Amino acid sequence: MAIIDPFVMHANALKSRVTRPNDVTMKVKYCGICHSDVCQIRYEWGASEYPMVPGHEVVGVMKEVGCEVADFKVGQTTGVRCMVWSCQTCESCDDGLEQYCPKKIWTYNGVDTDGTPTYGGYSTEMVCDRKYVLGIPENCPLDAASPFLCAGITTFSPMKYYGMTEKGKSLGVIGLGGLGRMAVKCAKAFGLRVTVFSTSPGKEKESRELLGADDFIISTDKEKIKAAESTIDNIIDTVSAVHPVDVYLGLLKTNGKFIMVGIPESPLQFSPNSVISWRRCVGGSLLGGVAETQEILDFCGIYHSFELQQQMMNCWIVCCIQTLEAFCGCNSECS
Repeated sequence: MAIIDPFVMHANALKSRVTRPNDVTMKVKYCGICHSDVCQIRYEWGASEYPMVPGHEVVGVMKEVGCEVADFKVGQTTGVRCMVWSCQTCESCDDGLEQYCPKKIWTYNGVDTDGTPTYGGYSTEMVCDRKYVLGIPENCPLDAASPFLCAGITTFSPMKYYGMTEKGKSLGVIGLGGLGRMAVKCAKAFGLRVTVFSTSPGKEKESRELLGADDFIISTDKEKIKAAESTIDNIIDTVSAVHPVDVYLGLLKTNGKFIMVGIPESPLQFSPNSVISWRRCVGGSLLGGVAETQEILDFCGIYHSFELQQQMMNCWIVCCIQTLEAFCGCNSECS
């Protein structure tokens, strides 16, 4: 089917809503480029609506606050992530897991409570319910804060939930795109020993020298893969392309966890024996709740000051270039 170019439109065709009593209006300073933006723009997930304004890693400065907003003020630096509303009455919302709310509204390509489309951060301004706005630590550069609002929380949340933060344990990270880079840096901040698995030999230097990975293995190197069998405590799989799973399951120790955060277009397959015979666990995770996303921002602001953010910004520039190449029809696999 033909794909409509969402950017061919008059500049004044799309406008943000008026600030409501519980809303805030933010002047956008930076917005990250996520691979899911490319998927949405290109109709790869089959649910895109046009015209579309992508962007869900939005950072800026508060321009206006609604009359009932008391915890944000004009001039404050803030961020908006992947969702802008949830019902606040279901079990998931009660547990601070708003990302699993069946009525959640995405930052863009969604339908707001008033029936109008939601538009993302590739814009000059953004209006959002204050419950879904995050405070950016004062010592965190705004440009470096952006990636934590999606890729950062997407890898941070499963590490916390699945008990993958114990210092000295080993973590395998499959793929070194945006999610993979964030996974490595978060893991090193937790004191884990990290092995990166990638199909791209050219990423080894960045993986070791910039991100701090302890080891780097080319996924097609059968000899090194064989030597790594049953040596890794947990694995985070960030790859969004179809790839073999059994090979990586074999790398886990007994009781190891294999957690997926990438979303391939087609189903993945693995042998039940790869899990049963070693009591391994296969799981998944989607983003993080509002409080948990604030936690990772504070974690980076307090625990690592500027170092983590500035290094990640360097990595993010590389990944953004790869994502733009993917949109233009060049190499689209960040692995």
